Amino acid sequence: MLTFTIRRLVLAVPTLLFISLVIFLLLQLAPGDPMAQVPLTVPPEVKEKMREALGLGQPLYVQYWKWIVQFFWVEPQVLIDHWFGTSFSTDNLRVISWQTRSPVMDIVIQRIPQTLWVVGTAYVVGILIALPIGIYSAYRQYSWFDQIGTFVAMVGFSVPPFFSGVLVIVIFSVELGWFPSIYDTTLVVDSWESFLQQLRQMVMPVMVLALQITAQISRFMRASMLDNLNQDYVRTARAKGLTERTVVLVHVLRNSMIPVVTVIALGVPSIFGGAIITEQVFKVNGIGQLLIGAIQANDLPMVQTLTFIFAVLIVVFNLIADVLYGVLDPRIRYD
Repeated sequence: MLTFTIRRLVLAVPTLLFISLVIFLLLQLAPGDPMAQVPLTVPPEVKEKMREALGLGQPLYVQYWKWIVQFFWVEPQVLIDHWFGTSFSTDNLRVISWQTRSPVMDIVIQRIPQTLWVVGTAYVVGILIALPIGIYSAYRQYSWFDQIGTFVAMVGFSVPPFFSGVLVIVIFSVELGWFPSIYDTTLVVDSWESFLQQLRQMVMPVMVLALQITAQISRFMRASMLDNLNQDYVRTARAKGLTERTVVLVHVLRNSMIPVVTVIALGVPSIFGGAIITEQVFKVNGIGQLLIGAIQANDLPMVQTLTFIFAVLIVVFNLIADVLYGVLDPRIRYD
């Protein structure tokens, strides 16, 4: 397993470099000039210095190399300086947003807590609800519980977040007045009252996201459990006198979790992309809304950095899913 993990980590390096090159070249084809937003009163010589600072007018390979160095070398140094009070990144050029004229990673770090509050909580809640539903639906196939679970899953798959988000706002905010319709990103949680207020404003966006997550994972869990419940080893375990609880929750569940782990692991980075619409509906000032604003403003450094971060998350969690295969199923050998 250690050999496989090291081999995959080494393979991930050229994979990420190729992805970064593709992202960079595709975004370079986008029309627009970042200097177009500069006021007309700014002198031409000042505009030229700003253009040089942003890396404009240089060959593409120079711009790409500067972006890679800044992303993989300078930004980690900035993080180390922030944590330990060192000065490794002093006077180093960083990836600058064309829209805000400030470092891209500083803006991303400011937005990440909002995304983690909403998206992270929704993902955990969705998994905790989906796994028991999928397990029990498979064990009690065609029961009334299974029928209700199937109906809820179909609703979660069919209803898009821009509709379900508006629907819960109308019901729980406008009609009932239970929860605020707009997410307050300026709220500082420093007391019990502010914590309760944070939970109240998280309920509706978490509800919308958790519905989709529950629908997807519960169906995978149910299908995997049904496939394993009919295997010969299950009949053998029952014939040996093992309790039904041990058979289902130990033997069947462990083998059934192997394909579900892939869905859960690969869903972690993809949920950030799926939260774009939800963040727009509830005005959550997170990563998704940051990406939409950067696209609208033609902020190429911000767009390519966020897109590459999503790619890094996909590669990392794909590796985590493969490693968990071996943990759940000892029959799998990668050496």
